[in-house]
Amino acid sequence: MNYCPNCGQPVELRVPPGDHLVRHVCAACSSIHYHNPKIIVGCVPEHDGRILLCRRAIEPRQGFWTIPAGFMENDETMQEGAARESWEEALARVEVGSLLAVVHVLHAQQVHVMFRARLARPEFGIGPESLEVGLFEPAQIPWAELAFPSARFALERYLDDRAAGRESLHFTAIDRRATTGSALGSSSPAVAK
Repeated sequence: MNYCPNCGQPVELRVPPGDHLVRHVCAACSSIHYHNPKIIVGCVPEHDGRILLCRRAIEPRQGFWTIPAGFMENDETMQEGAARESWEEALARVEVGSLLAVVHVLHAQQVHVMFRARLARPEFGIGPESLEVGLFEPAQIPWAELAFPSARFALERYLDDRAAGRESLHFTAIDRRATTGSALGSSSPAVAK
């Protein structure tokens, strides 16, 4: 950010009084502009044991597979956002269920929130952001062609929980700035049924 969206004057990076982090502060109107993580919402839709996946038609990671997910919009709940993304990407009407995973993607300044979902009927299509959409048996999931580590984490935890007959909530953090380039955290079940 170079200029204040309130008055158009230059901003400077400094720690405002009463704060402890560097922020963009307008030298003219004293507005403080906060940059906070963006929320990504999505779900793992299942129909008769098969998982709905989409092959991305857009960047980032065009041509790779993922679960339906995207940026949360204003004036919607996380569950509504996950259902909307399923419709936009896969023309699929899903019933969003319990919370599955929260993935802190630190290097992208995002929080990915994933739910379990039910696809009542095997009705879906190719939305404008997808090249292909399909239902996959767990053994058929193209693991090597998954677009995002957060989608892999959600899918792995979903399948682990399904095999164990539970619905746990899992947390992890991913930071590609780390020297190893791998996840910093691990699965932390918090709630079990």
